[in-house]
Amino acid sequence: MILLERRIIYAKDIMVLTGRSRSYAYKSLNKVKEGLGKSKHQLVTFEEYADFHGIAVSDVHSSVLGF
Repeated sequence: MILLERRIIYAKDIMVLTGRSRSYAYKSLNKVKEGLGKSKHQLVTFEEYADFHGIAVSDVHSSVLGF
């Protein structure tokens, strides 16, 4: 099965979304993981990130992926 769009958000995506530094992006990602009770090795989806920060998923997608 081929996915047409990415589902996982990375620190680089958060940098693009917020316009902040790499260290801020990693801290933000770790806060989401802690808030959701995820381990360090587990990934965060766009939906989880958006819900945690109170942002519409469509806004995150359009800022990061361009659609």
